[in-house]
Amino acid sequence: MTDSDSTFDTEVYYDDDADRSQIDGKTVAVLGYGSQGHAHAQNLHDSGVDVIVGLRENSSSRAAAESDGLRVETPDVAAAEADVVSVLVPDTVQPAVYEAIEDGIEPGDTLQFAHGFNIHYNQIVPKEGVDVTMVAPKSPGHLVRRNYENDEGTPGLLAVYQDATGEAREEALAYAHAIGCTRAGVIETTFQEEVESDLFGEQAVLCGGVTSLVKHGYETLVDNGYSREMAYFECLNELKLIVDLMYEGGMGEMWDSVSDTAEYGGLVKGDEIVDDSVRENMEETLEAVQDGTFAREWIAENQAGRPSYTQLRDAEKNHDIEDVGEDLRALFAWGEGEEAEAAADEEQAEVRADD
Repeated sequence: MTDSDSTFDTEVYYDDDADRSQIDGKTVAVLGYGSQGHAHAQNLHDSGVDVIVGLRENSSSRAAAESDGLRVETPDVAAAEADVVSVLVPDTVQPAVYEAIEDGIEPGDTLQFAHGFNIHYNQIVPKEGVDVTMVAPKSPGHLVRRNYENDEGTPGLLAVYQDATGEAREEALAYAHAIGCTRAGVIETTFQEEVESDLFGEQAVLCGGVTSLVKHGYETLVDNGYSREMAYFECLNELKLIVDLMYEGGMGEMWDSVSDTAEYGGLVKGDEIVDDSVRENMEETLEAVQDGTFAREWIAENQAGRPSYTQLRDAEKNHDIEDVGEDLRALFAWGEGEEAEAAADEEQAEVRADD
């Protein structure tokens, strides 16, 4: 049930809060069959929902979706038949896809997303009379699918941007139930909050901040005569151990689990390394997300053919830490973990080229 007695600033919904009648009997078009698309489509189908997968005629994912027992149509046909259109193609191609399906979306239908970038930054302007919602599992698609099959859940977010029917939230909650998110818990947010916090988190901490910190640590050790292998293990490999502890029990469990020496050193030196200047840079990063500067930059980068993106990506791949890491990982028996990592990498490659 809704966790109304918690200290959270928002509602958290579970299975008992969802009314499945809000989606049972409706047709859902899932546009895209990459990481999120395949998970949503298969989970919905297994929950008894009528699903159509929308893919281009020449899509490489068509055979996979059909072999999974799903009906496949072009995006415009799928959207025209559906009551709920779940747009799960990459952000960069969503505006073009929406342009192709817009005529088939009628008043009373629902346009649904798993990330609010294009709605929040006005790259997609939905029709009046259409519900616009978000159901966003906070996990890669292969885990959304695996958790569902194991009768487990994946935490998710829910947001309503436009409630034309008065039932947008209830329908989105039923959708979240059908893909397994309410088994774990669904937090209600807004499109603005989801987009801005997500972009900031990726840039300042999760993707940009962490990788930059790792590289600086690695380079500092190597430049001072320490072996590349030791630098790799201390600054990259062991990061997973720390993150796992924080994931399981917060920073408190991490501090309780490491040695007293590590705890003292971390407490004393952490704020000296990541100091007030970093906080100032984070504030600037957040401001660029909030005022649309980053969105405009990313949109222009794609329109120009991604020259900066390609150059930066190549430089990252060619960093010395990648070379030594590849060699070291090949020497150790990771067992099933290696297979799981390979599967995850395949999923991520798939979603980059998703339809």
